[in-house]
Amino acid sequence: MKKCIVGKKIGMTQLFDENGHVIPVTVVEAGPCVVAQKKTAENDGYESVQLGFGEISDKHINKPNKGHFAKADVAVKKYLREFRLDDCSALSVGDIVKAETFAVGDKVDVCGKSKGHGYSGTIKRYGFSRMRMSHGTGPNARHIGSMGNCSDPGRVPKGKKLPGHYGCVRSTVQNLEVVKIDNENNLIAVKGAIPGPKGGIVTIIDSVKA
Repeated sequence: MKKCIVGKKIGMTQLFDENGHVIPVTVVEAGPCVVAQKKTAENDGYESVQLGFGEISDKHINKPNKGHFAKADVAVKKYLREFRLDDCSALSVGDIVKAETFAVGDKVDVCGKSKGHGYSGTIKRYGFSRMRMSHGTGPNARHIGSMGNCSDPGRVPKGKKLPGHYGCVRSTVQNLEVVKIDNENNLIAVKGAIPGPKGGIVTIIDSVKA
């Protein structure tokens, strides 16, 4: 990983290439981010950088984070994300990372928190098939049916797919292409969909499988 940035998902739209083909894109407000901390192998056992993103007032941040930014002598930020880079020598504490870090055509991985669906059944959560709606099925068409075995072992096996909380987890979409960059407004248009709702915080890094 060589390049990274933190951003906010704006929403989806579409662009047209030189041949008139439609390209579905997601627009991300990427940066500007400030380097709040730089970890080294000597002090921390590994190399990484912390990027701060998002404006916030001093009165809305807790004392530990306020001291963290004060130590780096940078303005407080709402979000902090850490990245382990192949080479951290190019960045120093206080440097600003903008959308121009990436270029059109780059392959990137986008990570965010997926949309939360609350408590959901197995049909919505895992794509189970429902039972037939007639011939004695009764009001159980969307129930999960039999789950366990008979007298041996006489219990439901561990790892059984059951109703429960669905979504709101860390999710990554890999190998997306950067279609357009607006350096003036710090916007990056990425081909395809990315995790999370509008306004969700995402991280963009170099693709690990490109």
